Amino acid sequence: MILVTGISGGLGGLIFRGLSAEDGLDVAGGTRSGDGATARRIDFDDPASLTEGFRGVDVLVFVSAGYAEDDVVLARHGAVVDAAGAAGVRHVVYTSLARSGDLLTIALPHRWTEDRLAAAPFDVTILRNGLYAEVAAGLATAAAASAAETGVFAAAFGAGRVSVVAKEDLAEVAVRVATETQRDLASGRRSRHAGKTYELEGVEAVGGQDIAEVLSDTLNRPVCYQPISLSTAREALAGSGQDPYQITHTLSIFSNIRAGCLEAHDTDLTTLLPAGPRDVRDQLVQAVGESAHQSVPSRT
Repeated sequence: MILVTGISGGLGGLIFRGLSAEDGLDVAGGTRSGDGATARRIDFDDPASLTEGFRGVDVLVFVSAGYAEDDVVLARHGAVVDAAGAAGVRHVVYTSLARSGDLLTIALPHRWTEDRLAAAPFDVTILRNGLYAEVAAGLATAAAASAAETGVFAAAFGAGRVSVVAKEDLAEVAVRVATETQRDLASGRRSRHAGKTYELEGVEAVGGQDIAEVLSDTLNRPVCYQPISLSTAREALAGSGQDPYQITHTLSIFSNIRAGCLEAHDTDLTTLLPAGPRDVRDQLVQAVGESAHQSVPSRT
């Protein structure tokens, strides 16, 4: 059996649906509120739920716990690793963070989890995911209304660019790895992916000017990119309603983009996706277009 955690989330849901469409696989999903019928109860904050939830699982697709303070994430991930070992899981596929993100504030829990998994009594495959295209799309959609009025897209990118990848592409890789692993195990073989770490960096990088061009095309008016300082970005984020740790992580992304640290130079994505990755610009155009129809008044 394959179990996917966090199927109520974006990435976990895509992976679960992709695996469920594969022929001949026994696939289960896990969520915090699982009812035991449509989904197992897998609550990272309740370690007692995990050993029972992982019972009978051969391949665990461990989708990382997402944004939270580091101590919370470490406790959650440590509980998953311990429970997977106690339940007799044979192989864990973990969604980690790409190497280009080593200097991000979100990197520490991922690297700590990789170390814990390496010492565990089961085989492991690490999927080091690049930053989602939604990072850039979210900035573009948030700026659409303002850009329509002012003709300016302001962001703290400096002159840097960030390599981004479609969440759907990352899900397809996870589906492939988990499927091949389960079939290898069913045939009495160790998985061909055991002990592997795959760098799934995006093949396209975007910067402030790229987003401004998408806004220009979508809004049918010239939009220019205006770099702003990190201090200005911090002031804007302080009034956004985000939790302090979320602001810290967002500023860390901006700082790393400015420093040129988030533009990748190699990736395993193209090898693991025979059809090739999705076009990031298409996703930006679609996201901004949807936002424009919903919230940006037409210009006359």
